[in-house]
Amino acid sequence: MFHQADLFEPSRIAPAALRPPVRVTLPDLVERISTVSRRPRYALLVLKLIAQEADGNGSVGPYVRGEQGRVPVRDWLCQALAPLAQRDCRRRAMIETVRAGLETAAGQGADPRDIEQRLEAEVQSRILRSGRSNVSRVVSDLVRAGLLHRHYQGYRVDHPNRGAQREAVYTITLEVKRALQRH
Repeated sequence: MFHQADLFEPSRIAPAALRPPVRVTLPDLVERISTVSRRPRYALLVLKLIAQEADGNGSVGPYVRGEQGRVPVRDWLCQALAPLAQRDCRRRAMIETVRAGLETAAGQGADPRDIEQRLEAEVQSRILRSGRSNVSRVVSDLVRAGLLHRHYQGYRVDHPNRGAQREAVYTITLEVKRALQRH
C-alpha cells in the first residue's frame, strides 16, 4: 500500500530556531524590487541611502541631520537624489516654463537678478514637491516587497497613519541590513 506522509506532521516542521538563516544577497534584493517596482534602480538607490543612514535598529527618521540642520527624512532623500535629474529634459522644460511665467508677471522693467532668485526658489519648491511624492511611491514599493517598514512619528504619539504633524520613519529589515552592509 502507498503511504504519503502528511506535510504538517510535527516531525516534518522544523522550529524557526533550528532552520538555518537565509542569506539574502544584493542580486536577490534587486530581483525582489524589480517584481514590485516600475523603477527598480531608483528604489534600490533609495534603499541603499536609507540603509547607510540607519541607526543600530535599522531605523532612520523622522528627522535626519542635513546641510540645513534637521530635515524630514523624505526631504533629505529628495535632496540626495536631486542631482540625478539635472540633465533631464523635463527638468529643463520646467525651468523654462517657470522662467517664462516669472518674466511675464514681472514685466519689462524687472531686475534680472530678482527674477533669477525667484526662479531658483520656485524650481526648488517644485523639485521638493515632486521628489517627496517620488520617494513616497518608491518607499511604498519597498514596503510591498517586504524590505522596509514605515510608520509615522510626531507631535503627540507614534501612529501608523500620517497627518497631525507626523513625519515618516523608515526601518530596514535585518536581511536588507545584512545584504547592504559596507564591506
